[in-house]
Amino acid sequence: MPDYGHPLEFGVFLPPQADAAGDTLTLARLADRLGLDLVSAQDHPYQAAFLDTWTLLSVIAAGTTSVRVFPNVANLPLRPPAVLARSVASLDILSGGRAELGLGAGAFWDAVEGMGGPRRTPGESVAALEEAVAVIRALWTPGRGVRLAGEHYRLAGAHPGPFPVHDIGIWLGAYGKRMLALTGRAADGWLPSAPYAPPERLAGMNEVIDEAAEAAGRSTSDIRRLYNITGSFTGSGAEFLRGPVKVWAEQLAELTLTDGISSFLLMVDRDGDGDLRRFAEEVAPAVRELVAQERNLGDPPRRAGTSSVDTLDTVDTLAAGRLGVTPTPDDGTRLSSTTVWDESQRPTGPALDPDATYIERGRMTGRHLIEIHDHLRGELDRVRSLVRQVADGALDVGAARSEINEMTMRQNNWTLGAFCESYCRFVTMHHSLEDASFFPQVRRADPRLGPVLDRLAAEHRVIHDVLNRVDAALVATVAGTDGIAELSEAVDLLTDTLLSHLSYEERELVEPLARLGIG
Repeated sequence: MPDYGHPLEFGVFLPPQADAAGDTLTLARLADRLGLDLVSAQDHPYQAAFLDTWTLLSVIAAGTTSVRVFPNVANLPLRPPAVLARSVASLDILSGGRAELGLGAGAFWDAVEGMGGPRRTPGESVAALEEAVAVIRALWTPGRGVRLAGEHYRLAGAHPGPFPVHDIGIWLGAYGKRMLALTGRAADGWLPSAPYAPPERLAGMNEVIDEAAEAAGRSTSDIRRLYNITGSFTGSGAEFLRGPVKVWAEQLAELTLTDGISSFLLMVDRDGDGDLRRFAEEVAPAVRELVAQERNLGDPPRRAGTSSVDTLDTVDTLAAGRLGVTPTPDDGTRLSSTTVWDESQRPTGPALDPDATYIERGRMTGRHLIEIHDHLRGELDRVRSLVRQVADGALDVGAARSEINEMTMRQNNWTLGAFCESYCRFVTMHHSLEDASFFPQVRRADPRLGPVLDRLAAEHRVIHDVLNRVDAALVATVAGTDGIAELSEAVDLLTDTLLSHLSYEERELVEPLARLGIG
């Protein structure tokens, strides 16, 4: 199978035992400090010795700053999908875009039935899971009351919301052919465990997913491939993940390049801090390097002694290799004749250092920054589509105003949505994060970035004013005092300012974040 080209991510699969709760939280915080991407926990609500998974993930999210959290995987028969949709979205909002959703059809039916849940046949389980995915997506999509009539789950006018602040992935734990086909046509990711899907079976299972994706009109690369793994750093390397770091790196890189696995989650026990450190500090960087080499990304030369704005091409090629992500360029297109700032006066950061080293934790932050910006770009496309629909008479302007106001960029007043001004956290939810505001942290780490940070903060205020213009134009259109032309002009101005600002921020901050190791 091909390499699907997804960015590599690494994480941990934690034990949820109630009698080891302190150890579990310590491991989660360690994963965060080590710069891992993901923290997950299994979900067995019928297991009396386990912590409730959603409560555990919420506490972990409150006590960390960078890792994304998710159930591995949520037990659908005991987690009604409508409630689950709101729970996941709520945690995503409160954590600043750090929630994902692993979802399973269920197993251990005696235990499920003992908790008052349904007993389902294999066919019923797959059908119920497909309905659940539709319910969850519907409640994450702005609009009017939703009606879905399924055999296992239904919505009878439920109002969507709250809405996630980033595009949450729905990753299915799937092994059988019907489950794999469902993954291909409806899911964002595939999440098997190595003990149940060993490496030699991955190619055949991927084939089922890919065939279903193509039959549904999707690209095979639309589905991320994640993998729960376990192993030992002792052994000869003859067995899978039984050997030194070099063996782990080579075997995992091979899975990326031949089977498309791009996310690896290490299953640990309560005493697994040593293995977790080695996995994060030695295995993950080695895998990234091997995969980058095979993907022909390399480490391009850079010029020293010039500003980042003068070396944008250099930053882009650097990003493709050592930074692991490329800032989104500003193509210079402007739709409005109005200007709200002078782009020529934007400060630039210090010159690129040819001897700089880059830290995985900071590289991860840069990737997360761009992911959140991409979500905002997608929302902007939705704003423009709504306005076009109003202009064409296909959508009521009041509905358009309500939908825009529910979007991330408005909902979060340019804190969560733009990854700026605050450190993407609701500080009132966890007062210990009050001093961890993003810009002051960057400023302390490299005072030379002060002028850039001041300019970015000023632009955030301007963008908020532009958003108010869009809202005012919608109000005027509803009142009939002005035509759709004013609304279109306001949205054009929003497009110009938003896209220009996001590109400027990525250009100036992605490289320093990686260099400074800021989480």
